[in-house]
Amino acid sequence: MEVNDLGSQVHSGGLLENIFHLSENHTTVKRECLAGLTTFMAMAYILFVNPSILGASGMDKGAVFTATALSAILGCFLMGFLANYPIAIAPGLGDNAFFTYSVVLAMGIPWQKAMAGVFVASVLFTIISFLKIREIIIDAIPQDLKYAMAAGIGLFIAFVGLQGGGLVVANKSSLVGIGSFTVPTTWLTIFGIFFIGILMAKRVPGSIFYGLIATTVLGLVTGLIKMPTHFISMAPSLKPTFAVGITNLSVMTSPQMWAVVLIFFLVAFFDTAGTLIGLAQQAGIMKNGKMPRIGRALMADSLSMLGGSILGTTPTAAYVESSAGIAIGGKTGLTAVVTGILFILSMVFSPFLTVVTSNVTAPALIIVGVLMVSALKEIEWDKFEVALPAFLVVLGMPLTYNISYGIAFGFLTYPLLMVAAGRRKEVNVIMWLMLVVFIVLLYVLNILPK
Repeated sequence: MEVNDLGSQVHSGGLLENIFHLSENHTTVKRECLAGLTTFMAMAYILFVNPSILGASGMDKGAVFTATALSAILGCFLMGFLANYPIAIAPGLGDNAFFTYSVVLAMGIPWQKAMAGVFVASVLFTIISFLKIREIIIDAIPQDLKYAMAAGIGLFIAFVGLQGGGLVVANKSSLVGIGSFTVPTTWLTIFGIFFIGILMAKRVPGSIFYGLIATTVLGLVTGLIKMPTHFISMAPSLKPTFAVGITNLSVMTSPQMWAVVLIFFLVAFFDTAGTLIGLAQQAGIMKNGKMPRIGRALMADSLSMLGGSILGTTPTAAYVESSAGIAIGGKTGLTAVVTGILFILSMVFSPFLTVVTSNVTAPALIIVGVLMVSALKEIEWDKFEVALPAFLVVLGMPLTYNISYGIAFGFLTYPLLMVAAGRRKEVNVIMWLMLVVFIVLLYVLNILPK
């Protein structure tokens, strides 16, 4: 059946019309399918970037690839069928960076134990979504700190990309310095940055994905990347990562692990909340400043996060790249479902993991960092009681190489400065509770291990 024929059938009361209410939202099957394809192309890079980042923690890259695809499928289907939103879900970049670089490498916690923290955070996430507590907490956190967290994670991710691409290296005298341009692979990263940057400037949908492909091809042609022995195969086994978090729950007796849970919880919490609201605004879903079916959207997000933690990946999140599909007309959950179907088809391309090196993924991390840092423009920099906490959040993450410290610096200073500025009434009870929580967090992370 032709797409146009299907579209006409839908408008006459077909199955898809009943599920997604296409005519009510002034859209068609053809438009939704195209939007789903566009969203997939824009975010498909996560299939290769996520295994690369989590692989640095010691996790099996093949298993992570499969877990990434399956969690994206689950998330997209839940968001499509449960909430009827054109928003795709997959493992988030901020969360995987925190997992690898802050928890496993900086804190010295084995990835198996760290996955237990991810699972517990996912369970708590699901519970508070079910009880609708999530909506209350979202409203209680100052908007400026939400923007600062997004920008800080973006800066941290970009820093990781610069390191992975060889553009920034360790330096004994100045801590960090510029990398050597005599290393051939560094030029792959430089090529990728400019390639993606030009496509982004031209507003080409799927720019990051195309950049990954172009950089990989250049690496293969120049011999800087070895050609894989085959291109298509069955998806790798999940066995190395499946249910590892559940089998290691005994480690949750450690106060340090609960600090990890808290940060996973907070990062996932604010990342998805901000993204959902922004995308709903773009899609024209918001009504009187509120998201209809927000409870269902938050449940879809929570359940996919829980599923991902069991499969063996870090928390999932609503993807800002969904804006690419929304921009060309995606308005319903059919867009998300089509994206999920394409993730199913993508599972046979796991052999490409061997060619997607750190120099290939580095440009993607840097560009995503740029997109996230754009949140800085929303912060009230002319008010010092807001500017300093926001600045400490943004700067604290990359300079301490720890997302949790950056968040803590902001939440510790904000209530105190607001009181000093005579704005005590604007600081709610939840923010004071957060102050206490983060004092305990810093003690657990920094003092207790000594």
